Amino acid sequence: MKLDRRQFANLGAASVAGLLSQKLWAEQTRVAASAENFYFAMIADTHIIDTFYVKGSENGVEDNTTILQTTDHLTFTRSVINAIKLPNGQTVERTFLVGDVFHNYPSPDYDFYFKNRTRLDNAADLLAGFNMPVHAGWGNHDYEGNPTRGITREFSHRLFEAKFKAKPYYAIDYKGFRFLHLNNFLGSTWDEKGDPRARQYGSLGEEQLNWAEAQLHDRKPTLVFVHYPLWVVRPTEVQDYGLHPLLRKYQDNIQIIISGHWHKWIDFAHTYGAQHTVMGSTRYDQNSFMLMQADPRKGTVRWVDSTRPLWSTHYATPYKQS
Repeated sequence: MKLDRRQFANLGAASVAGLLSQKLWAEQTRVAASAENFYFAMIADTHIIDTFYVKGSENGVEDNTTILQTTDHLTFTRSVINAIKLPNGQTVERTFLVGDVFHNYPSPDYDFYFKNRTRLDNAADLLAGFNMPVHAGWGNHDYEGNPTRGITREFSHRLFEAKFKAKPYYAIDYKGFRFLHLNNFLGSTWDEKGDPRARQYGSLGEEQLNWAEAQLHDRKPTLVFVHYPLWVVRPTEVQDYGLHPLLRKYQDNIQIIISGHWHKWIDFAHTYGAQHTVMGSTRYDQNSFMLMQADPRKGTVRWVDSTRPLWSTHYATPYKQS
């Protein structure tokens, strides 16, 4: 069959139009899929140090070894999370850090942290190297463990906000989900004039509990992050009012409760209402992170790489790009 110039031109135009339609359809499909699901990562207990850190300050060989590896471990974890490629070309859109961002305070002098490069600056730079926003929460090492040094909560809150742009506790609303960074160091167990032995237990204080209930009362699909595992958080603080009853009351809209602190993978299942997982630490294992998929249409969250943790240990198997 022979085609004249006009027929050939019409055929070319039709082919181009068809190709454009296919590309538009593919792009619309990609955008629709992206709107339906998104991905975020979880890390914990990064424990970043600096040149002021005194080597040999920890308990035992393993602790003294791993504390010197924290920057390398977090750098590796960051490179893996940044490189994750998901269906329809998606990438990880948010990362949440469940406390112990850095490891203790080198000085009780506030100005010291702006005259010197410290572990807070090192941590801030490492987090800035992620390809997505990182939302940091509080751990016990982000506060001063020795009250006699004069580093108050207010000191820590002011410095943490200056370096990490984060409040003592806060909520992030993103694509229909609410992410709650709670702080279990603001209640009576961590009173600066109280018994230091009580600090092995977490508590929130009535003001934060009221705030948390207001956040949960909105009934948005919610993820709760709190540094201490719930096993060592005071169940109630004001008569029968406390974190444990709140979590059970709103368990239908809480997708998961994630903690750190123990540096090991522990599964509490539904002991406290919603699923409660204690995650491993990048301090001890660079493979310790969680990849989560959120579905805004269903209001649900799925732990994508849940087969990687070696439960009751510090470790997880390496993430493999599918």
